[in-house]
Amino acid sequence: MTKIIVTIVLLVTSQLFSQGQFEQGMGKAFALWGEGKNTEASAMFERIASAEKDNWLPNYYVALVNTTTAFATKDKDQVNALLTKAQSVLDVELNKYPNNVELLVMQAMIHTAWIAFDPMTNGMKLSGKVMEIYAKAEQIEPNNPRVVFSKAEFEMGSARFFGTDTKPICARIEKSIELFATFKPQTVFHPKWGLERAQEAAKDCKQ
Repeated sequence: MTKIIVTIVLLVTSQLFSQGQFEQGMGKAFALWGEGKNTEASAMFERIASAEKDNWLPNYYVALVNTTTAFATKDKDQVNALLTKAQSVLDVELNKYPNNVELLVMQAMIHTAWIAFDPMTNGMKLSGKVMEIYAKAEQIEPNNPRVVFSKAEFEMGSARFFGTDTKPICARIEKSIELFATFKPQTVFHPKWGLERAQEAAKDCKQ
């Protein structure tokens, strides 16, 4: 998850030349995140979201900051606080944009973070929901690389746990890498992360 942060921050900060108020705020929030100041970054994204109510991106990044932090957190109360925050802001955007696949991937990530924290409690309860979300996202945007890779990555975890064949999943990971190569985000702030993780997963497939 750390590589998500590094990749996003480098891509955004390197492309911010002409800055308006929104761009300046987003750039500052990404810089804070890149410095490991996750709480401050989340708060900055929240402030931007309150001023940009028709833009789903700030709350998306509030959710992403808190969820990626939760993946690296062991304390139950902290994980609960982080993922509750992520879910609350994501709900705001999903209510407005229920077919936005980036938001759907984010929802799947929140559920996955809960599963990773306590698989015995949350695995059976949330795994089916995660697959339903990815299936919906795949129907909407079958060539979105984050959809293809994130779904495959989740399936890989299950396949390894249950000892089932991973070759079809590895093929989908390779497909996602091809899709990343041609994917063009709408703006510098739109989600573009995932390629490095997909490349690492592809290497694991070959071992």
